[in-house]
Amino acid sequence: METLTATSKNVGTKPEIATKVLLNFDRKQYDNQTLLKLYTELLKPRMIEEKMLVLLRQGKVSKWFSGIGQEAISVGSTLALQYDEYIFPMHRNLGVFTSRGMDLAQLMAQWQGKKEGFTKGRDRSFHFGSNPHRIVGMISHLGPQLALADGVALATLLTPPVGDGGLTSEVGSGLVTLAFTGDGATSEGDFHEAVNVAAVWNLPVIFVVENNGYGLSTPSNEQFKCKTFVDKCIGYGIEGVQIDGNNVLEVYDTISNIAEDLRKNPRPYLVDAVTFRMRGHEEASGTKYVPQELFDLWGQKDPIANYENWLIEIGVLTAEKVAEIRSNIKQEIETAVKDGFARPEPLASTEEEIADMYAPYNQVVINPVSSAKTEKRFINAISDALYQSMEKYPNLVLMGQDIADYGGAFKVTDGFMGKIGKARVRNTPLCESAIVGIGLGLSIKGHKAMVEMQFADFVTCGFNQIINNLAKSHYRWGQNADVVVRMPTGAGSAAGPFHSQSNEAWFTHTAGLIVVYPSNPTDAKGLLNAAIENPNPVMYFEHKLMYRSVAELVPDDYYTTPIGKANLVAEGNDLSIITYGMGVHWAKQIMEELPEIKADILDLRTLLPWDKEAVAKTVAKTGKVLVCHEDCLTGGLAGEIAAWIGEHCFENLDAPVLREGSLDTAVPFAPELEANFLPKQRIKEKIQQLAAY
Repeated sequence: METLTATSKNVGTKPEIATKVLLNFDRKQYDNQTLLKLYTELLKPRMIEEKMLVLLRQGKVSKWFSGIGQEAISVGSTLALQYDEYIFPMHRNLGVFTSRGMDLAQLMAQWQGKKEGFTKGRDRSFHFGSNPHRIVGMISHLGPQLALADGVALATLLTPPVGDGGLTSEVGSGLVTLAFTGDGATSEGDFHEAVNVAAVWNLPVIFVVENNGYGLSTPSNEQFKCKTFVDKCIGYGIEGVQIDGNNVLEVYDTISNIAEDLRKNPRPYLVDAVTFRMRGHEEASGTKYVPQELFDLWGQKDPIANYENWLIEIGVLTAEKVAEIRSNIKQEIETAVKDGFARPEPLASTEEEIADMYAPYNQVVINPVSSAKTEKRFINAISDALYQSMEKYPNLVLMGQDIADYGGAFKVTDGFMGKIGKARVRNTPLCESAIVGIGLGLSIKGHKAMVEMQFADFVTCGFNQIINNLAKSHYRWGQNADVVVRMPTGAGSAAGPFHSQSNEAWFTHTAGLIVVYPSNPTDAKGLLNAAIENPNPVMYFEHKLMYRSVAELVPDDYYTTPIGKANLVAEGNDLSIITYGMGVHWAKQIMEELPEIKADILDLRTLLPWDKEAVAKTVAKTGKVLVCHEDCLTGGLAGEIAAWIGEHCFENLDAPVLREGSLDTAVPFAPELEANFLPKQRIKEKIQQLAAY
């Protein structure tokens, strides 16, 4: 009945297995059935791991992150929750997946990169989720999933709308959310942001820190100074407790009691579960950096051997029953391995790979019900779209800095809170990463989210969530990210390097995102409505300089503008100007100054995906093309479009494809320097050059 703890491959000398009970088990009110259930679920991931390590040595699986020695945390926590409560595991939490009853053969297929795994062979080990099992897996960056747990918890608090105004309250569904993190990952900013938001918003999240002593090879004393993670709780204004993470009964009882309390009185809670990692960070890294005496000490504290010995001591378990349970689990594992290996390898389909980057969606353009129009400034059109979308979608939540009482830095949401309610118009702390992650968490529970970046420049603080969570979630495990990120962008107001950047090209390079950039109030309203309607993540760029300087008659009713379709705003036969955003206004102004030249001005409106058909059509018409934008020239979208034209429309060209953009510098503050930075004058010169070619 030997239970694996560590091997000579890992530590040089195999530690002794616990032969007596060293942990303090207290059965309290729990019956024999509960105790045996805990034992069976505790043993199962250990036996699976033993098999996986054999397969790894045989070269039949490529990588493995071991949770041996830490199983009690995963199993005790999972069994303590209700099945409809979400769990956010890490890569050492195999016991979460098995305790939730996941099909072991499909797990085997997942670990082997098979088509029938949970990610279709696109991601490895535990980097996936399963909504039927209420599990959302991690990404390699470790910390970001904590904010997703906040989002799921927020969704459980939001009740259906009441009243004509769509007001909501936070009565809640009586559910909690549990998220795991490692002691090393608590050094990341995502940990702070997620815990802080949960505290401020009283979100029912149980944050479980698996305190195993090392972040890969870095010991705890080089990661943090506090003696226990409970010490950090006072700074967040939350409660916390430290427990023996190897004692499955203590874990189960503690999490059960906390969860019961939080269901009635929502708030976050931190659990510092002290344990030890008995193998390497992953098998290839080994454990030479760990002193042998630590393995000897924790080998005696093995969670399975101790619990098994205790159950035998109190008469709940017998040697014969142990053998029976092991035999049943072994048979299940062998069957699953055979089944998993027999499943087909993925066959690469370019069409399927590209399609799965996005949730399936075919936009049906909605036209205004009436002909009524009102003159609206750019900013009013955006505000109008947000408010009408809030009315249309009672599951839509707005989040951003100062957007509630204050109405936002630019007053886009001014008055919303009084009409809609603070539950759905939410001020946020200064934490872009957490708020984007919360948007995805809301999406997991069927909500829509709009996240306002106060300035597009600040999106750098939320970049990881957008690029690696929002953009890749559907491709990885079929979970759409129903999130719109509004990006007040652009220069021209002498705001300097950190409030003026045009950074749309950062996102047009990222498959899985949609990027839109309207140039006028009519499109601003229609594209924002369409972005919110779309179940995929949309980066919505809005030029700050247009807010109160551009106005036109805009339909009063709700309507949408097609995403992915350009708009020809002016026609001419001499040349084509392909642009977007402020570039459209520059092009129109310049053409008024050059009446002798007649040009097509194509407003792209959507930058990902951009309208190749419209581009090809105008190129074929004029044969001369200038692609321009406010973004810096190098690496800007103009380069991609120019290259595409050269590749696909070469025979229609009568001149080289020209580009223009802002200087390849930061955005300067002084108006004279900023005017030189921006490309308007150079665009005019390029138009004259192209016309004369």
